Amino acid sequence: MTYTFLQHYWCFIVSLLGALLVFLLFVQGANSIIFSLGETAQERRLLINSTGRKWEFTFTTLVTFGGAFFASYPLFYSTSFGGAYWLWMLILFSFVLQAVSYEFQNKLGNFLGATTFQCFLVFNGIVGPLLLGGAVATFFEGSNFIVEKNNLIDIYALTPVISRWANASHGLDALLNPWVLVLGLAVLFLARTLGLLYLRNNVADEAILQRSHKHLMINAGIFVLLFVVYLVHLLTKDGYAWDDSGLIFIEPYKYLHNAIDMWYLTIVLLIGVVLVLWGIASDLFRDSKCGIWFAGIGTVLTVTPLLLLSAWNHTAYYPSTADLQSSLTLENSCSSYFTLNTMFFVSLLVPFVLAYIVYAWRKIDSKKIDQAEIANDSHAY
Repeated sequence: MTYTFLQHYWCFIVSLLGALLVFLLFVQGANSIIFSLGETAQERRLLINSTGRKWEFTFTTLVTFGGAFFASYPLFYSTSFGGAYWLWMLILFSFVLQAVSYEFQNKLGNFLGATTFQCFLVFNGIVGPLLLGGAVATFFEGSNFIVEKNNLIDIYALTPVISRWANASHGLDALLNPWVLVLGLAVLFLARTLGLLYLRNNVADEAILQRSHKHLMINAGIFVLLFVVYLVHLLTKDGYAWDDSGLIFIEPYKYLHNAIDMWYLTIVLLIGVVLVLWGIASDLFRDSKCGIWFAGIGTVLTVTPLLLLSAWNHTAYYPSTADLQSSLTLENSCSSYFTLNTMFFVSLLVPFVLAYIVYAWRKIDSKKIDQAEIANDSHAY
């Protein structure tokens, strides 16, 4: 196993975790529309208990994604998580608020009322996917940071800080880029679409199912439009490439070139897109209630190669708009060979973890959730 192989391998693992996280955002997507789908307190509680059985999967995957990024590409972690901390703090705050909301909305002594905590779930359902999608967009659109590795060996440096943000917004400036917002909104409406597909598969309530059909058509239509617009923009925009000497430069149509050069990733991406569309269409027009599985697998197959297009084939995966040569690549931001090689053997346990998740999921969803079950469950949210 060469150093280059390990760099690309861990880029694949991180991209796969990111794709799984995007799929699991169906929890946030469903929570964002609980007031539209649930007209009564009982209906809203039913919806919340449906997503409440899965929110730990999303939160755990988010933490694992961040941990894998930190271990394999520490310079990205220190640059993005340390520099753009307002953006990441908002994301993490919304997820912490979600966990608190699930646990305390129906607890004795809740003086805020259940509706307040349900509004917090809606806040997480909108802010979480929107900002995570925006963070992913910066892999293509760039961020405003500067990397100065010489600070580590400069005895006159006041603080040995390698990277710093070039302005005082600390990440919030990314939201001023309209293309960042387009991808962020695409992820939000994808999460809402997946959430609706999940609820139609998981909830046994005729009133909710009838309302969800209309919302699915609207949200899926908006998602498809936003995704197509951003994909066209991505394939026609300039990208950030680097040569064997480590010099970073602007290359016209870089991501289109990546899609052609790495045709195998493009094929996987197209298969994923077809599966997502099939999952939506089968639920809308055939009332199959199984669209979440096609769309979920399709989401993973779409997002994974999309993230790899931002990093493989001599591409700077985290471009700097403040200093081009500060842009991060697989080569200049990864951990040591020893670290990546050791983690490689640890990563072989991932299939066993996924198998456990599948087993736990099947046990949890062995029966569709209904209001009678919630009324008789002392541990219901």
